[in-house]
Amino acid sequence: MPYPNATVHYSITAINPQFLHKTRFTGLDDQAQAIEKHTASGGEPCRDVLRRAMPGEALLLASYCPFTLAGPYREYGPVFVLAQPQAERTLPGSLAELVACGYLGNTFVLRAYSATERIVDGVVVDHTLAEITLQAMLQRADVGFVLVRFAGYGCYACRIERI
Repeated sequence: MPYPNATVHYSITAINPQFLHKTRFTGLDDQAQAIEKHTASGGEPCRDVLRRAMPGEALLLASYCPFTLAGPYREYGPVFVLAQPQAERTLPGSLAELVACGYLGNTFVLRAYSATERIVDGVVVDHTLAEITLQAMLQRADVGFVLVRFAGYGCYACRIERI
């Protein structure tokens, strides 16, 4: 049963490191398609570093699947990642930090999934209500993880899990 006044601690994960290795070193994405190389105009969401691209940065555009199990909810979508690995950096620790750095924007989607990767909830949320909405999702016993998605295109932004 959820505890409305309890805070659930969580971690934010960027993108699967194995996917990054595969796209950067084989040139193939999660659908075994050739990746596209781009030069950033500035503002593209880089899923590997959870920040917006700076003008002139080398980017890769590839199809990514954040799921591991087969089933009707397994989906693929386009993601930008930096063409070259970046030095280790501390990823944002909260939704508020992702909004403050300009990565997410003011409105985005929180989509909750079960441990068997079935959708159990989804909300288009304003950043001012994001943390309370996320906390409510993470307190639910049927929620295994939450995917954050960009509101306009519905693309994967990051993954959130209880710690």
